[in-house]
Amino acid sequence: MTCPICGRPAEARYRPFCSRRCADVDLGHWLKGNYRIPALGDEEEAPDDRRPDDPEAPRH
Repeated sequence: MTCPICGRPAEARYRPFCSRRCADVDLGHWLKGNYRIPALGDEEEAPDDRRPDDPEAPRH
């Protein structure tokens, strides 16, 4: 297994990371919200989801 932060081999003590530093970097990503799962309302509507007769559908 390799460290997901730097790619070096993982150490058993910090698994899945190679060091305390990489574990702390990952924690920082979580705390900043970098690994956030978008809420349902955050996604934009895909053009294919609209009906062709929808007046708001983009014209090509």
